[in-house]
Amino acid sequence: MEKTTRTEIASLGEFGLIDKLAKDIELKNASSVKGIGDDAAIIQPEQTQVVTTDILVEGIHFDLVYTPLKHLGYKSVIVNLSDVYAMNAIPKQILVSIAISNRFSVEAVEEIYEGIKLACRQYNVDLVGGDTTASPKGLIINVVAIGEQDKNKIVTRNTAKEGDLLCVTGDLGGAYMGLTILQREKQVFLQAPTASIELSGNDYIIARQLKPEARKDIIEFFAQQQIIPTSMIDISDGLSSEILHICKQSNVGCQLNEADVPISNFTYNKALDFGIDPINCALSGGEDYELLFTILPSDKNRVNQHPDICIIGEITDANLGVKLYTKGGNYHDIISLGWDGLKNEG
Repeated sequence: MEKTTRTEIASLGEFGLIDKLAKDIELKNASSVKGIGDDAAIIQPEQTQVVTTDILVEGIHFDLVYTPLKHLGYKSVIVNLSDVYAMNAIPKQILVSIAISNRFSVEAVEEIYEGIKLACRQYNVDLVGGDTTASPKGLIINVVAIGEQDKNKIVTRNTAKEGDLLCVTGDLGGAYMGLTILQREKQVFLQAPTASIELSGNDYIIARQLKPEARKDIIEFFAQQQIIPTSMIDISDGLSSEILHICKQSNVGCQLNEADVPISNFTYNKALDFGIDPINCALSGGEDYELLFTILPSDKNRVNQHPDICIIGEITDANLGVKLYTKGGNYHDIISLGWDGLKNEG
């Protein structure tokens, strides 16, 4: 069996590691004037900028027992790009800061950056800087993403109006069910390290958890169709939480129709196998990184041209509350549970 090479980070030092990680980075966007190699990046934006950041902490946001390092690097970029797209903006640059303990080798860090660079290539984004430092234990990744858009086309959460239609992209709940499968197999591994891990047949939902994608295509569709959503947010914490964010900040109510919430057949059946109501996976699961947005009723026909957008409800007067209209014809208040609440339900 071939021995795996392990190079200690201390043997390169911080600057040697940075040189190794940055050696093949090329800037593609005209607004990226100066990238890695100076005290700061230089950016010359052509339009209004939007800036976001997310931090991923080992043991809280990811588990390296079942998360490949390359996937982790990729996902750390995607969760930030998704926030930029949720503003109807186009991401242009990212900065990545990483804190690593001495249990990680140079090769491990390179693997993380392979995923980061792959995401940059896929989404035409420039890696223009960041930082590396030591961590007493564990791994921390922080990404800053910078996007651009005409100021009149930037979309926020607080501009939904009564009568607007509520829409969502893709399908929901898959990432949560992928996590459920991974956590189950982790427990099998911890109890019997020699036991075989059974992930076959679950590729779709596991990919939804470990390697999500941001909805660049939807923002391009909006531009082609000349649609500007009246409000928008990405789904990182679950559909219910994101609906409540829009309604609270826009001072409106909402009727969400359970029958219209898109859940893949595989996610639906897998949830039933685990004794979970599939709608709860969509409402409270999170990490789908789909886009939730509202549109004017006059844009309905144009939105219906996209096969991956569903109209799932309508914005109402704030006095009517935020309601789920069930398949059984009943109304329930929508509350924000998040993953912890979902796991504690049943």
